[in-house]
Amino acid sequence: MLQIEHLKIAFPNPKGHFEAVKDFSLHVEEGQVIGIVGESGSGKSMTAHAIMGLLDRKSVQVSGSIRFEGVELLDLTRSQMRSYQGKDLSIIFQEPMTSLNPTMKIGPQVEEALRIHTKMPPKERKQRALEAMALAGLPNGEQLYHQYPHQLSGGMRQRVMIAAALVLRPKLLIADEPTTALDVTIQAQILDTLKEINRKEGIAILFISHDLGVIRALCHHVVVMQQGEIVEAGDVEQVFHHPQQAYTQRLIASRPTRTKLKAGGSHG
Repeated sequence: MLQIEHLKIAFPNPKGHFEAVKDFSLHVEEGQVIGIVGESGSGKSMTAHAIMGLLDRKSVQVSGSIRFEGVELLDLTRSQMRSYQGKDLSIIFQEPMTSLNPTMKIGPQVEEALRIHTKMPPKERKQRALEAMALAGLPNGEQLYHQYPHQLSGGMRQRVMIAAALVLRPKLLIADEPTTALDVTIQAQILDTLKEINRKEGIAILFISHDLGVIRALCHHVVVMQQGEIVEAGDVEQVFHHPQQAYTQRLIASRPTRTKLKAGGSHG
């Protein structure tokens, strides 16, 4: 479904250029849940933005190949790429308050992709939005539909972002650190919701995090990034229990104790 081959992302600077991502390759098949883990600055979010066509190609050098269902995304114009954004490819970000419009009610924000990509009448749009909200684990959708972002908790706002990303049932959902700002209990609930979405809808998920324990709780396969490069990849349990690289070992050791206990308990 998604094939990334030899992706490089570079930013020009006075000394030439800085390579944020170096020779990144990854294949994501239908229904897979794959994690990309690494510290801040490892290039993981930059890779996600490249897939979604969110990088400014005038100021960023992007080379290699990103193919989605056989279409080379790097060859598309901005307007052509918009036909994929929110429809076949969706993304949720770390802090929903920077993505949600504080002056707009929740309902219309969840419906946004429907307004952009379909000619669905308002009544049907609302029904689809309520269905997406239910799928994202939001109770009392009818009531929430008319509320504003500031009236919701951080966890509920993140679920609103998930609902908005799911409203057109994309084939690939990219989750860029979506649980980082949440406490460990809400984090676990959001991960359970994403698991259920994958199981029920068959939507592939590319989950990005700095926490290997979070990746382990959700993903089948993991890619470990350091300074723009893949340093380790494989089955998540194999990498977690038998890390080959010192960097991966440090990521495991640096996780908070309660996350270690929770991840360890969930896998016996």
